[in-house]
Amino acid sequence: MGYAVVYDLLKNEKTKQIMLVDADQANLDRAKNSFNDERVATVIGDVTDCDELSYLMSGCDVVISCVTYKFNYELAKAAMEAGASFCDLGGNEDIVRKQFLLDEMAREKEVAIIPDCGLAPGLVSILTAAACAEMEEASEIRLRVGGLPQEPRPPLNYSLFFSVEGLINEYVEDATVIRGGRLLRVPSLQDLEEIEFPAPFGKLEAFNTSGGISTLPTTLGDRVQHLDYKTIRYPGHCQLVRLLRDLGLMETRNLKLGTQQVRPRAILAMLLEQKLPKDEPDVVLVRVSVKGIKDGEPTEIQWECIDYADEQTGLSAMMRTTAFPISIISQMLASGDIIARGTLTQETCVPTQPFLTELQSRGVKIKRTERKLAQTT
Repeated sequence: MGYAVVYDLLKNEKTKQIMLVDADQANLDRAKNSFNDERVATVIGDVTDCDELSYLMSGCDVVISCVTYKFNYELAKAAMEAGASFCDLGGNEDIVRKQFLLDEMAREKEVAIIPDCGLAPGLVSILTAAACAEMEEASEIRLRVGGLPQEPRPPLNYSLFFSVEGLINEYVEDATVIRGGRLLRVPSLQDLEEIEFPAPFGKLEAFNTSGGISTLPTTLGDRVQHLDYKTIRYPGHCQLVRLLRDLGLMETRNLKLGTQQVRPRAILAMLLEQKLPKDEPDVVLVRVSVKGIKDGEPTEIQWECIDYADEQTGLSAMMRTTAFPISIISQMLASGDIIARGTLTQETCVPTQPFLTELQSRGVKIKRTERKLAQTT
């Protein structure tokens, strides 16, 4: 994801310098050689050394975090102390709640902190806000997103497109939903449903996962009766992953194995890294459905995106739909198109139409449809 962010930032002639920080010199060398652009500087750094990172962040307009979510709270604080705005790819609601505790201090420092700026959480929140803004009243919101291999292979019919820790986390933690106007926490890998996309995909499945709903329940408050987020996969995936979870392979507590202490989740993560295909041509499927009242009539507004890996640039569909949004938002922060300060929700601070125009200019096509619904009595 970091590679794709840099790729996109370099497309903007107004980008003066990009500092890449990584713990692995080989990664930095590969990036430096790949981009071959004098605006790219590389620095060895430890993500847990926030004092050093804050020093490196000084003088930057925006800091972009593409690391695992568990570091984002401390990184946001480090950026804030350095006087730089900050955005990340998020994915964990507890971390985001902690980042909102920094709101007052960020406003005093005159910087912005925007969590969850990827695909889901991320892009889907902006699409939801755009649909809700067209309606006098929004009552039902359903978010469906999936990154899939174009050619599925057993046993899981899935390839590893992003952090394996983030993937497991989606399957383990409870999902936030609104049902009947009430905010609830429900188990992930439940509420399995069938969903259909145009050929060649046909019938797929979707089920609860955590993190994708982001700050929408807070933003929308008590305005909606139903709000949920589900991950799309090829049929049968949910049952297989549920088996792994139910066997205890996603548990974080140590277990005694002979004379050794082992953590099941660490073993599963290692095996998934080893066994799941990588660098396979992928596709990202997105469907955001918002029902409500528009012009006095029951209406459904739907956004749909089918984005494929770009063979010419070498960017996967997941990289494009995750990295491009955070790159666009960071550029809006740097250019002054986003002027609000504090810890912000992207659905309230990102100018929707300019954002979607930028995304479209990068070849990520999102189709909007609208239909009138039957009147209920």
